[in-house]
Amino acid sequence: MARSLLITGGCGFIGANFVRYVLREHPDYEVVNLDKLTYAGNPANLSDVEEDPRYRFVHGDICDAGRVDPLVAEADWVVNFAAESHVDRSILGSADFLSTNVQGTYVLLDAARRHGVERYHQVSTDEVYGSIDEGAWDETEPLEPRNPYSATKAGAELLVRAFHVSHGVPTLVTRASNTIGPYQYPEKRVPLFITNAIDDLPLPVYGDGQQVRDHLYVEDHCAAIDRVLHFGEPGQVYNVGGGNEATGIEVAQAILGRLGKPEGLLQFVEDRAGHDLRYALDSSRVRRLGWSPAVSVEEAMDRTVQWYVDHESWWREIRGREDYRAYYLRQYGERLS
Repeated sequence: MARSLLITGGCGFIGANFVRYVLREHPDYEVVNLDKLTYAGNPANLSDVEEDPRYRFVHGDICDAGRVDPLVAEADWVVNFAAESHVDRSILGSADFLSTNVQGTYVLLDAARRHGVERYHQVSTDEVYGSIDEGAWDETEPLEPRNPYSATKAGAELLVRAFHVSHGVPTLVTRASNTIGPYQYPEKRVPLFITNAIDDLPLPVYGDGQQVRDHLYVEDHCAAIDRVLHFGEPGQVYNVGGGNEATGIEVAQAILGRLGKPEGLLQFVEDRAGHDLRYALDSSRVRRLGWSPAVSVEEAMDRTVQWYVDHESWWREIRGREDYRAYYLRQYGERLS
């Protein structure tokens, strides 16, 4: 069955991988990609599909109702990836996070309500739960975000729930664990460590490096969203975890080992404010839909490191920009000194 998808934030890391996944796995689907092209939105992420007649790019902001409305009116399904997503940046300043993550979600939901879309999918994060010392969260756990980024993602989720309950919008939510893979902006931990290591620069490890994260390969994340879109129950939330826990120091050591770099590049730095100790997800609900991760954490890390080795021009162009250098200096200058 042919479908038209509006994918917002499709020039970002997970969004771009999902656009490519849909075009590959569903030959009869059409994709419209609405992206504001902020610092992390890179058209080069989708250069290989630009000429595909099933794909169309629209430059615009999800907070702009005039831009959003006609695109939602044309869509069968809406998948919202658009977000400010870096915790460190949200601590430095939160205004953009409130605007895009909360107000932008409202604009999309309101258009979805008025135009009767068949499915509205909100891409969220495990960070909305806060921190867990042991065990794993299921979808019934309360939301207890501990930084401005996760607070705005939790706020967006509450809007999604409200529009489902109050207006009957057929909504779906996925909360995924730390995703790694190609095209991730190099301020995030894994690509930051990889690109720093390639250049023999210090790898800044927060605190004692014992914070635990569950890692999920981006292709597995895309497959889970696709599965929930097609078979999920409207109004439900689905955790998507890779079941691959590792500490910050273990991630750094794994990257150094794959690149043949010395552990002397590790540098422990002042921890960030409110740093959550551990995230872990119970993914039983999405597994009952027939999804499970296909890529082990070892293979995911192998593929990710190799992609950055093979695509040096992609990340060097980003790291050479003035805005990237200014952010890096602001975030790590004093810490690394």
